[in-house]
Amino acid sequence: MMKAHVYVTPKTSVLDPQGQTIHNALRKIGFADVTSVRQGKYFAVSLAEGLSADAARTQVERIAKDVLTNPVIEEFTYRIEE
Repeated sequence: MMKAHVYVTPKTSVLDPQGQTIHNALRKIGFADVTSVRQGKYFAVSLAEGLSADAARTQVERIAKDVLTNPVIEEFTYRIEE
């Protein structure tokens, strides 16, 4: 069985107040080397056995674009493991 790991984050041009809050908190507790934080969402999607790698990529990209993200303000990356 294949599993897709999809990561959704705000586009770099979009303000990320949660990421900024986390960044500020990290600096206050001594993590001065952290220069920025972007907060996002993670999805684990299990795919049926026998699906080709190309078909898996196509499905995962469509799911991410059409269902998991708001394309106006979010972007995604993914990886598929067998």
